[in-house]
Amino acid sequence: MGALPHVESNGSGQRTITSWAPATGERLGEVRVSSKDDVRSAVARAKKAQAAWGVLPVAERCERLYRLRDALVERAEEIIDVVSRECGKPQPDALTEVTVTADILTYYCKNAPSILAPRDIGLHLLKHKKSTVHYVPRGVVGVIAPWNFPFLIPMGDVAAALVAGNAVVLKPSEVTPLTMQKTKEIFDATGLPEDLFTVVYGHGDVGAALIEGGIQKLVFTGAVETGKRVAAACGANLVPCVMELGGKAPLIACADCDVERTARAIVYGGFVNAGQVCISVERVYAHEQVHDQIVARVRDLTRELRQGDPQGTETVDVGAIIFPKQIEIAEKHIADAVAKGAEVLTGGKAKPGPGQFFEPTILTGCDHTMSVMTEEIFGPVVPIQKVASEDEAVRLANDSHLGLNAYVFTKNREKGRRLAQRVEAGSVVVNDVLVNYAATETPFGGIKQSGFGRIHGDDALRDMCDARHVLSGRVPEASSDPLWFPYSSKAYRWQVRLLRALFSRGSIVERIGKIF
Repeated sequence: MGALPHVESNGSGQRTITSWAPATGERLGEVRVSSKDDVRSAVARAKKAQAAWGVLPVAERCERLYRLRDALVERAEEIIDVVSRECGKPQPDALTEVTVTADILTYYCKNAPSILAPRDIGLHLLKHKKSTVHYVPRGVVGVIAPWNFPFLIPMGDVAAALVAGNAVVLKPSEVTPLTMQKTKEIFDATGLPEDLFTVVYGHGDVGAALIEGGIQKLVFTGAVETGKRVAAACGANLVPCVMELGGKAPLIACADCDVERTARAIVYGGFVNAGQVCISVERVYAHEQVHDQIVARVRDLTRELRQGDPQGTETVDVGAIIFPKQIEIAEKHIADAVAKGAEVLTGGKAKPGPGQFFEPTILTGCDHTMSVMTEEIFGPVVPIQKVASEDEAVRLANDSHLGLNAYVFTKNREKGRRLAQRVEAGSVVVNDVLVNYAATETPFGGIKQSGFGRIHGDDALRDMCDARHVLSGRVPEASSDPLWFPYSSKAYRWQVRLLRALFSRGSIVERIGKIF
């Protein structure tokens, strides 16, 4: 087993965090823990860098940020290597992190000049006024990142913030600090302003210092309970924030689904990154007409998966558990389910030997009395429940305090879209899994206790800015205005008549609205 991340002294009085390889227990390296003064200094330097960066035209910022995109692509193998070692994940999984990040940067750099262009708002009543919204950089954006995708998740937020004209101070997870250390090294080699993107290291106290350090926005990705504390701290400091928290993604397998595709989607969606994905397939509701077929195929496909150290000579499909506490959580859920009548079809236990591995596990005979169907697992465990109808599946899918992603499988696409609109989640995907996170144009985020706010998409880019509304006249203004002081009874009676003329049925406003 690898060690939990911990703070130690490096002999010179400086506190450090050690990164351990979860697949082998090997010590990978260390980073220096940032003090509160370090965090305040980072934010102050970022503000100075942002002042010059934010006044550049959007198109010029984007042109410069293509250099970052190109550098990440050119040095992709370096990033893949550190992500694979630090997370114990197969190299194809780490490659996906780089690929999606490159696409996010490309999309925003290509489209930001139009997305962030001033937007005129046609006024329905005040026709003598001109209304324009300008998108102005907020300043310094803080990012607190998780350990499951230590490159992709934070860099998507970094890309949006920088394109919008902000600077970024990022705190990576203390479990996976070396990934951002490598990323910062690559960033500094691009010639972009050094303090425009800064990394601080540490545990929760460093995150708290970041929130209190004078940032203008925070993007947090992590667990629900931690997110509640972070949101409270942001509220106390009046820092706008985006909370991307946990998920309990249901997969509804309709009676007319393609059994082979559905089974393969369950196995991939449940076990990629060893199930440590906020939008993993965490529970399956299979219609009784296809339940047995799906269970049998999922069992066989799961038993074919290759698990082990991704740095070995043989290619593996499923890697290690990044954070060892997740093994205890998986064991607890499985024990509860079995005690209540579920069957472990395959897997079900930690693998002996070096490293932090947990067998890909399928549970059948599950129901909502079991925690495995109602609480986030964040590990390679997929519970399956038989349902009598699609209505029952939707009801059970919605019986959750979480609502990040969901999946519907049916050969009838129109029915799939109808069912998707009934499922309570931030995103619902028909006949596929996980892919919506890679659709950069679309908003990503949750409802219920899965959080609030959105990343990706045009609106998320705009939300990296302050919306500054400018209202001006279309015609020369008189020296006074009929609504200004001094008030008079005559003017008041005229205003009452005007009110009724404007807003009664068939009024001037309604007629003008139909014309325009």
